[in-house]
Amino acid sequence: MSEEPELVPLARPVIGEAEEQAVLEVLRSGHLSLGPRLPAFEEAFAARVGARHASAVSSGTAGLHLALRAVGVEASPADAGTGPGPEVVTSPFSFIASSNAGLFERAVPVFVDVDPVTLNVPSAAVAAAVTDRTAALLPVHIFGIPAPTPQLEGLGVPIVEDACEALGAVHPDGVPVGGRGHPAVFAFYANKQMTTGEGGIVTVGDRATKDRLDSERNQGRAPGMAWLDHDRLGFNYRLSDLQCALGLAQLGRLDELLGGRERVAAAYAERLADLAERTGLALPATDADLAATEVAGARRSWFVYVVRLPRDLDRNATITELGRRGIQTRDYLPAIHLFSFYRERFGFREGQFPVAEDAARRGLALPLFPTMTEAQVDRVVAELTDVLTARR
Repeated sequence: MSEEPELVPLARPVIGEAEEQAVLEVLRSGHLSLGPRLPAFEEAFAARVGARHASAVSSGTAGLHLALRAVGVEASPADAGTGPGPEVVTSPFSFIASSNAGLFERAVPVFVDVDPVTLNVPSAAVAAAVTDRTAALLPVHIFGIPAPTPQLEGLGVPIVEDACEALGAVHPDGVPVGGRGHPAVFAFYANKQMTTGEGGIVTVGDRATKDRLDSERNQGRAPGMAWLDHDRLGFNYRLSDLQCALGLAQLGRLDELLGGRERVAAAYAERLADLAERTGLALPATDADLAATEVAGARRSWFVYVVRLPRDLDRNATITELGRRGIQTRDYLPAIHLFSFYRERFGFREGQFPVAEDAARRGLALPLFPTMTEAQVDRVVAELTDVLTARR
């Protein structure tokens, strides 16, 4: 009986003694939530991305929800049953949370097709989609490539950045993603550039917005108010001191974590070049590719390494076969507008956003994590080469 091949996982967090000690100190302190680690983490994170303020929350989704409310996408009970809500222009090629967050406030998603190189929303398409009902723009820095946020700022519409995949990325003008002043939302799930297990944070440029976020994440309680005194609608979107302690430790080694991801991505690009040329496998955009787009000069942050399979290959069969060989892969990402809920509620259909739909049909995420070894990269490449060659 043959042994199962050793698994190369899709993602793996890097947790060491510093993280363990930081969490242990909080456990021993007895102050597990709303303690000193929360402001310490917020201040350290804001400094890292060049933001004035930050508000830590329970997830990236929670951050997107609060950020949209903060820029004016906010439903009231009086709005119920009065017709469509305000519009939010965003990408159909993203994790579903970026679009769902607007639905929490009865907003209508207005999707625009993505650029074939960056897979981000082009500024010209966003501009064409803006109407007098547009309440906000929600660009997604997909796969760690900055969206054309500087160009979008010229449209005069409030912006909320989905930066959940882009910690460490830098805009062409040298401003880090998260440091432009309008709300930018990061996430810390275990597969992200750094992790707090679950969690997120919103960076902002003014104190009033931070105060609002801080209140609404904590059931609407303002600073100085009694424990059971609340002056606005709020939510339970808090991040615990345990998670903040873990986040502080991860921030302390962020350069190492980002560098590890960049090393693996570079190894993939080198080893997969021949396979791509022979089979039509599409690799992620290079810096040279980005130089021909409106984000020329941007610095990406490697979150995932997503290739696009040749159009004549069965992706599900490829994923299954690679899994049988011990290589964990995943389709990445679906087209949001083709989910049954969005079709039924908003009338979306196939063919509306062909670039996003093609990327959604063909995208395959390969294993990528900071401690991935050269041998693991070689194994992934060898197995992928064998599977693609055999299936053609």
